[in-house]
Amino acid sequence: MKVAYNKAHVGDVLLVQLATESIVKTEVERAGDVAILKEESTGEIKAFNLFNASKYLELDVAGNVEVTPELVQKIEAALTTNGAEISLDVDFSPKFVVGYVEAKEKHPNADKLSVCKVNVGDETLQIVCGAPNVEAGQKVVVAKVGAVMPSGLLIKEGNLRGEDSFGMLCSARELAIPGAPEVKGILVLEDSAEVGSPFEMPSR
Repeated sequence: MKVAYNKAHVGDVLLVQLATESIVKTEVERAGDVAILKEESTGEIKAFNLFNASKYLELDVAGNVEVTPELVQKIEAALTTNGAEISLDVDFSPKFVVGYVEAKEKHPNADKLSVCKVNVGDETLQIVCGAPNVEAGQKVVVAKVGAVMPSGLLIKEGNLRGEDSFGMLCSARELAIPGAPEVKGILVLEDSAEVGSPFEMPSR
């Protein structure tokens, strides 16, 4: 679930994205202060907007809102108040974790891409990476599917030139780390970093 709020530019509206894929054709249903956005062909709820959000939540942020159990509880209360029947099945597991690159192979269909097998503790993910410095044996920062980057980018399952990819290996700049180098390349962590442990994002 991706949540955003920017009163100065959007108004007093909480924007909540429930699905990683975009809506092909939108059907809008209104329930009080809640505008429910559905996929017209399937009726699946992909997103909703909570108008007059400051009535229900205290928000001192312009951009992405950290999704916490407390936030979800308040959003659920607002939905109930407005009679909007939306189930919020939120995964609170860390989305930025330390990974270990077990293997790296050249992408069969793209010279500048690599296909990596990355151990993130509880599973091993295939991730296609374009960083020139990625190598087997490195400990790296993995943005798992569902992660929201500081830029607002939502990490989704993807397919790059015929190879499936389930996450992203991150550079210091993509993680908005202060003083990040301008050169291209992923952030390589110290050997002491624990595989599968959460990576603490810098406060922003």
